[in-house]
Amino acid sequence: MPDLDWLTARPIAHRGLHDAAAGVIENTRSAFEAAIAGNYGIECDVQISADGEAMVHHDDALGRLTEGNAALKSLDAAALKQVRFKATADLMMTLPDLCDLVGGRVPLVVEIKSRFDGDLRLARRVAEVLGRYKGSAAAMSFDPAPVVALRDMAPALTRGIVAERHYDHAEWAALPAATKRNLAFLLHAPRTRPHFIAWSVRDLPSPAPLVARHVFGLPLLTWTVRSAEDRARAARHADQIIFEGFRAS
Repeated sequence: MPDLDWLTARPIAHRGLHDAAAGVIENTRSAFEAAIAGNYGIECDVQISADGEAMVHHDDALGRLTEGNAALKSLDAAALKQVRFKATADLMMTLPDLCDLVGGRVPLVVEIKSRFDGDLRLARRVAEVLGRYKGSAAAMSFDPAPVVALRDMAPALTRGIVAERHYDHAEWAALPAATKRNLAFLLHAPRTRPHFIAWSVRDLPSPAPLVARHVFGLPLLTWTVRSAEDRARAARHADQIIFEGFRAS
């Protein structure tokens, strides 16, 4: 097991230290610069472009926070890097852009977005980029398949699984009940061999992260911490928070 004290040493800003009311939008250079200035770790999301680049963006399509409405996978990286976030000067970044910006100053935790369709191109690109990065970095996903791929392609890269106890959100509706059970109880662990767990704060305590943390000694991050109640629950059951909406201490 690698030494992961860096992963839990400081709070991690969810999609950067964003504040929409102040014009600082999630997963943007401005949000990441604010997180670095605050000495917080950075969590971000990546999606695949048409030419296989890892783009720093949560949604798989433009429009919620950006100009345009196309699917990210339909545009190449050069085009996506010209996409502007609404009412800001920020443009979309690639994962290499983000690594250059952070430059090892704070930990970086990259969530690989997945459609549970077996496409491993994004995992491969993340492994390539983070494999060359000199700072402290980890990759994680809700989908076990990319995590297994990371284990095979980049065994030295810190990898984690993102999970929750109740997969009741509409985005999980297409997943079979057996798959949800597999995810909720970390039954994939013999294949994924995660170095850490990132668990929903609303679902703490739960059996799977309890066993992972106390029996197998895996660091437990918890997301997304937004309230005093969340903070109190995280303090009881987790090793570090992934937070937004306030300045953690």
